Amino acid sequence: MSAATEANGTNKATDGNQNSRFLKACRREAVDTTPVWLMRQAGRYMSEYLALRGKHTILDIIKSAELSCEVTLQPLNAFELDAGIIFSDILPPLEGMGLKLEFAKGEGPVIHNPIRSAADVDALSVSPAEETMAPTLEAIRLVRREIDSRGIPLIGFSGAPYTLACYAIEGGGSRNYVLTKQMMASEKEAWRKLMEKMSDVVADYLLAQAAAGAQALQLFDTWAGGLSPSDYRESVMPYNRAIIKKIRAAGVPL
Repeated sequence: MSAATEANGTNKATDGNQNSRFLKACRREAVDTTPVWLMRQAGRYMSEYLALRGKHTILDIIKSAELSCEVTLQPLNAFELDAGIIFSDILPPLEGMGLKLEFAKGEGPVIHNPIRSAADVDALSVSPAEETMAPTLEAIRLVRREIDSRGIPLIGFSGAPYTLACYAIEGGGSRNYVLTKQMMASEKEAWRKLMEKMSDVVADYLLAQAAAGAQALQLFDTWAGGLSPSDYRESVMPYNRAIIKKIRAAGVPL
């Protein structure tokens, strides 16, 4: 049961969202015009967001359901956008696996204990998203309560296993992701275990977001474009396919 149904005893608000321009386009139905939303709807251009960032780090905001809800709503209150997207980042699920994440000023994301061996892969945890990503899931519920009556749907998202592995192995951003490609090519059993663990975490997280109220889901494989087609087909695509198969059960567009 959605938050709107619980609060109002009706699913009219949810039905209104299902008829929104964005969700109709996701279902390849006819729409009056192309729906518009932005991946980073709240960002450096918004004074409201900058005011919050002056007081809190990105991880502080992500780990507070109330602050995440506030930031998600800021652009929806300022512009006539066709969908909201929950304020988060692709990397926080790595913390639930035992990796130490920091968004360093002027440097971007940093993993302080990167994966460099089969033993590091074995040490990774796979825990339910309800435990490791509870603030984001609660933020989704809070946002839905605010925007259902406005007919605006909400998007949830996750990084894909390969992209998450790139950050986890390199320890942050990289130009060529050499360490990641080395593990993929030379430590095939460790790579398989890593991708299976990442896949389990990602699928569970996406399903949990849908259960919390996300009405469309996105899977970002940001760095897969740096692979050859054969490497992608052999070492990455099977895991993305497995995730997609699992989250079809959520019944929301991907």
